[in-house]
Amino acid sequence: MSTRRLGIIMHGVTGRMGMNQHLIRSILAIRAQGGVALSDGSRVMPDPILVGRNEEKIRRLAEQHGVERWTTDLDRALDDPKDELFFDAGTTQMRPTLLEKAMRAGKHVYCEKPIATNLEQALHVVRLAKELGLKNGTVQDKLFLPGLQKMRMLKDSGFFGRLLSVRGEFGYWVFEGDWQTAQRPSWNYRAEDGGGIILDMLCHWRYVLDNLFGEVRSVSCLGATHIPERWDEQGQRYEATADDAAYATFQLEGGVIAQMNSSWTTRVHRDDLVTFHADGTLGSAVAGLHDCVIQPRAATPRPVWNPDQRQTLDFYDTWATVPDNQPFDNGFKAQWEMFIRHLCEDAPYRYTLIEGAKGVQLVEAALRSWKERRWVDVPALEV
Repeated sequence: MSTRRLGIIMHGVTGRMGMNQHLIRSILAIRAQGGVALSDGSRVMPDPILVGRNEEKIRRLAEQHGVERWTTDLDRALDDPKDELFFDAGTTQMRPTLLEKAMRAGKHVYCEKPIATNLEQALHVVRLAKELGLKNGTVQDKLFLPGLQKMRMLKDSGFFGRLLSVRGEFGYWVFEGDWQTAQRPSWNYRAEDGGGIILDMLCHWRYVLDNLFGEVRSVSCLGATHIPERWDEQGQRYEATADDAAYATFQLEGGVIAQMNSSWTTRVHRDDLVTFHADGTLGSAVAGLHDCVIQPRAATPRPVWNPDQRQTLDFYDTWATVPDNQPFDNGFKAQWEMFIRHLCEDAPYRYTLIEGAKGVQLVEAALRSWKERRWVDVPALEV
């Protein structure tokens, strides 16, 4: 069968996420496997052109990975009709402007989240894509994690019965940068540069909650800047102006209560860097990035509170592991393949820019809740 070329303008791939997850483990991996198979048996072969401001970085990246095309001239790349799709993994502050520029050049768009730093800008790009009739998508990678796919399977099978609550723990200790190098870029801790864990992570929690446990109806959130000063990549001290931790409670449809702690100032004592614990009338499950364990109603132990004796029951031993009955590909790559099929043969696809806008909406509601110290409703978005 025939193979169709798909020209992709890839912006922001010199950063950690853009390079590792989108370029190397997605687009280049898709090329190595012979492209994306369509329903008629034909294939789509991505042909990326890497775009960045730093000529040395973008040239070196292209040479290291055998990518023939690269440029520092975004306008020229957008003018080329042979490249149909624009992808952005750059800074959140630049994203709405870049997306609009690409769409006005006639390009379909796919991008990292958040799609904007505020809801007004997010809805603007959503409406523009609709007005111009362009296909669009936003990364929702955590839905494709093996652990959460197993959690979805449990919910779809009726394992939980009536779902009661969800508790999520995300985070790890990010070093301040003085005596040990920080694992995250310094802009993450400057509000003026688009930093903050609420903006970064609540976009994720919106699509996870909406798709797995119930649509978010309201939020109560308390943010914090626990570490007031940090050291940047040049070893210079700077004031941390963005939140580095967020403690949020959500009311979901159907009366489900969700709690999410997000922190770059916590030390990990759990099975993974993120875990989701869901409780239902018929059973409970805990999922991490890859694994998921369950405890059905009939196998639930019967502990008794006795503070005078050490606990003799091994609670971990009372859970069973959900087996890997199917292979799980890299989550970013899986969503790339899904979007490419949507673009090339109009296959069903729901993770469009409006889903990204919902994440920004929740961020604004959470920030308002923190500022006003109250619950804030999250109404349906009107586009």
